[in-house]
Amino acid sequence: MYITRIIESELISLLKEYRVVTITGPRQSGKTTLARKACPDYNYCNLEDPETRHLASTDIKAFFNRYKSPLIIDEIQRVPELLSMIQVIVDEDQKPGSYILTGSEHLSLRKSIAQSLVGRTALLTLLPLSIQELEMADIVKSRDEMLFHGFLPAIHAHSMIPTKMYRNYFQTYVDRDLARMIRVRDISLFENFVRLLAGRIGQVLNLHSISNNLGVSSTTLAEWFSVLEASWLVFKLPAYHGNINKRLIKSPKIYFTDVGLAAYLLGIETIDQIARDPLIGGLFENMVVVEALKARLNQGLDPNLFFYRDSSQNEVDLIYRSKSKLIPIEIKSAMTYHVGLLKSIRFFQRTFNQNEKGYLIYAGDNSFETDNCRIIHFAATSELFIKN
Repeated sequence: MYITRIIESELISLLKEYRVVTITGPRQSGKTTLARKACPDYNYCNLEDPETRHLASTDIKAFFNRYKSPLIIDEIQRVPELLSMIQVIVDEDQKPGSYILTGSEHLSLRKSIAQSLVGRTALLTLLPLSIQELEMADIVKSRDEMLFHGFLPAIHAHSMIPTKMYRNYFQTYVDRDLARMIRVRDISLFENFVRLLAGRIGQVLNLHSISNNLGVSSTTLAEWFSVLEASWLVFKLPAYHGNINKRLIKSPKIYFTDVGLAAYLLGIETIDQIARDPLIGGLFENMVVVEALKARLNQGLDPNLFFYRDSSQNEVDLIYRSKSKLIPIEIKSAMTYHVGLLKSIRFFQRTFNQNEKGYLIYAGDNSFETDNCRIIHFAATSELFIKN
């Protein structure tokens, strides 16, 4: 079962303008399937295949003689030397849509692209499925089902058991990607670090505190965290810095790219555990923040997403900067609305002296508007971030 990806129209549009389009994102987010479904006539190769990788590494000209453009090259970060030859080829040919490259390590890949393909490639980021994409495929789930199942395409397309899928997903990452990207003497310490991060989703990142709990230096933890970022397992939501006379928190908040992985790392093995878990608020916030991120990235746009917190602990979960407007968004896992849920939005509107409508995203069924605030069900999150 193929679940249509919203970003596909952006990919097709970019292929008409750029000689190369590069798609990054976490493993198993659907990059290969997207590229091959959007461009079924393209040739294809995967650099995870040892024979193909050996040819690309040892005889670049023979590689490109075998694999002609238009060509999809999977996991391009495995042989970044190919990028220089792609530069030569597309500069001579000038034909748009010659190559689609995919990669699962965005930091190293961006650095390689900056050296070879600046001005020649468009960049897209594909995260796991969105709620909107699931609904387009007639897959509708409750709050707790969403948090438990997560959003990896394989889980929904092939009805896989989430707990087993995420266990294998995480172990494969540790055994293969981590071993290639960094040397970790004690794998169990690294795994505990990731589990501790899962217990801190939606919180300001404090590696010094985790260092004290884990007995590993904050310098090492910073290196480990950068690896998790590079492979798209986690991401940081930056703090918004307004020009006001307040002391603002500047450290970012931490989220997982797939909330299902976070739930697995927290030891949640059944849907019934979700509602009883003390971290359900953080898991729900994680899901909604990533939905907002997906909505922006699927349009090929910068996120423009932040959070607000000052030294007096006044906080707004999400700030969306749309043009010159600042839109405050509160995220609550509650299924019942009450006026107290709007407290942070009211504070932000007063503090910044603005009349922009605020939004409360919650798990209740009723959507309505009250006093310059819109209350919406979490499944409608993406609608707030569509480019006007």
